[in-house]
Amino acid sequence: MRRTLAIVAQVTAAGLCGATVGAQEPVAREPVTPVVMDSARARALYVSNRPQDLPKRNAARDLVAKKATDSIYAARSAGVMEFRKVTYRSRVDGRTVPAYLFAPLAKRGTKGHAAMVWVHGGVHGDWGTAMFPFVREAVQRGYVIITPDYRGSTGYGEEHYAAIDYGGKEVDDAVSAVDYLATLPYVDMDRLGIMGWSHGGFITSHTLFRSEHPFKAGAAIVPVTNLVFRLSYKGPGYQRDYAPEEGIGGLPFEKREEYIKRSPVFHVENLKVPMLVHVATNDEDVNYVEDQQMVYTLRALKPDLTETKIYVNPAPWGASVGHAFSRRVDPKTLERVDSPEQIDSWNRTWAFFEWNLRPYEDRSRPLPPVRTAP
Repeated sequence: MRRTLAIVAQVTAAGLCGATVGAQEPVAREPVTPVVMDSARARALYVSNRPQDLPKRNAARDLVAKKATDSIYAARSAGVMEFRKVTYRSRVDGRTVPAYLFAPLAKRGTKGHAAMVWVHGGVHGDWGTAMFPFVREAVQRGYVIITPDYRGSTGYGEEHYAAIDYGGKEVDDAVSAVDYLATLPYVDMDRLGIMGWSHGGFITSHTLFRSEHPFKAGAAIVPVTNLVFRLSYKGPGYQRDYAPEEGIGGLPFEKREEYIKRSPVFHVENLKVPMLVHVATNDEDVNYVEDQQMVYTLRALKPDLTETKIYVNPAPWGASVGHAFSRRVDPKTLERVDSPEQIDSWNRTWAFFEWNLRPYEDRSRPLPPVRTAP
């Protein structure tokens, strides 16, 4: 053993200094070319792993904007549907989560209505007025809708904004909305659905891929699917917004298991209820190369539970082109600006939930007596 170790040490030393070992020729060394550091590129690529380096927000401005949104919803809902601003506690840590509640003016009675949790997009977004016409349609169909402004949302001060937990506790915040629904006697807790767009589709997917959840069906529209891919594809500018979060603390190569856990595409096999997914090939936010991963994985692993549709270059809306293809709404009138793809997507979405949640059923009425054989 000592002789073996001595030979290994001799060979190693000889290789390092270029000397010969026995009859061997000197070991050639490749010249080392020094790398000249480009300081500007280094700064552009740098991504912190410290929460204090996360971008800041003008919280005062957001509070004003949220009050305006509240006022618009209150005015537009008058005589059309019930509108309330509510709060509830997150199951994960007791955080107060604000939300909007929308319901039909005339209630059917105990368990008379199916209900849905609708999750807003934008990691640091909030439930905005552009969703008004779709909420109104849902209520007209008999649904009760609750829309959580989960941690990280804007309009509730710096602390709520800074509590962001991308793919983590924000999911619990959204799921916890059902605890508020459970306090409403006219909601049938056996007919619950969930739907979200973009980042809201990401939270919806996470929820549906959990081993346990209260929902009978869900829809994820243009959803974020894979954070390992997304942070790489979007680059340092995007990474700086989220990688330093307290619950993450680094880039995907540094926190591999954490990013896998926070990427719903890797958990598709857990799906147990019907799911609808619509994506667009000209999406410039959640790019099609990201959504392909979700669509193809669902088709491969859960073909009997999923309804997926790829819209090829649908009529654009906004800077992200196809990302809002099914949320085309006039910002002044708050009415739909329909395209063929928007009409088709919503028709399919309503049909999907009507089949799975039965919103037109009135379970407040007593069932007829069961007939038995004489």
